[in-house]
Amino acid sequence: MAVLPESNLCFRCLECVLSKPEILVVAKLWPPLMEALLTEFVVHDRLHESDPAAFAEVAPRIRGISANGESKVPRELIDRLPALEVISVFGVGYDGVDVAAAAERNIPVTNTPDVLTDDVADMGIALMLSIARRIPHADKFVRAGEWPNGPMPLARKVSGARLGIVGLGRIGQAIATRAEGFGMSIAYTTRTAKPQSPYRYYPTPQALAAEVDFLIVITPGGAGTKGLINAEVLKALGPDGILINVARGTVVDQAALIDALAQGTIAGAALDVFEAEPQVPEALRQRDNVVLTPHIASATWQTRRAMADLAYGNLHAHFAGKPLLTPVPA
Repeated sequence: MAVLPESNLCFRCLECVLSKPEILVVAKLWPPLMEALLTEFVVHDRLHESDPAAFAEVAPRIRGISANGESKVPRELIDRLPALEVISVFGVGYDGVDVAAAAERNIPVTNTPDVLTDDVADMGIALMLSIARRIPHADKFVRAGEWPNGPMPLARKVSGARLGIVGLGRIGQAIATRAEGFGMSIAYTTRTAKPQSPYRYYPTPQALAAEVDFLIVITPGGAGTKGLINAEVLKALGPDGILINVARGTVVDQAALIDALAQGTIAGAALDVFEAEPQVPEALRQRDNVVLTPHIASATWQTRRAMADLAYGNLHAHFAGKPLLTPVPA
């Protein structure tokens, strides 16, 4: 894996600057990654949004795109960049990138898999514990001085409960491994069964939801999974069921979820992702049976550094004529 270079900018000559590949940054990137990009590339930071006229001038020279997991890189943008050679995503999710449009021009797309598996799996378990044991509520209870007035209401046991996982990729498997430590019975749903998996398979999220106490969503985003967790799935999960989402906000029908929480269709939810981030509906923010976090599943220093190394390393490898480190599947 390539490692982020030290931020020693070269000011020796105009020729040095002009020889650097020009790239377009399409999102606000983690500062250490941005600093690294500035050492090796001529960086146009969101110029397509801030100055369309200036962008039109430089667009023919843009050879790379640096994005994050929430970025939108549509066909329209790709078509405006005739010299585009590579798209590097700082994140495991790349559903905002029109991969088909890129593939038509043989433009590889890269992401940062594996390095954030542990953190996202940890967060899935942490959210499950937080909503079941009402940890945020307990913190508020103590801080508000309510404890002397009597104990908090009883919470929900996790150990020994039934866990359903929607998506059993790297992160889903890591969640399952952690859940085994809690003595949970584990089942899953994916597009096709995984014969090597020791866990029980259900062909649909609805069938899975009907058989579990906790339903953790960790399937990729994109058009194929939009609204996958719908009103029918939530109804199947039932009035004692709890939903946890560490995938993409679009995977859950947010309006149906709000209604299910209000009507008591499910017992609660813990969410790290939302449909229109960073906007979170007041109907979710005001509910006592919901735990909310601001899309921080991979937000540790160690993991963000590893992600930045990969995102930078993929661009560096491409322009050095070397194999890409982590291209997304064709």
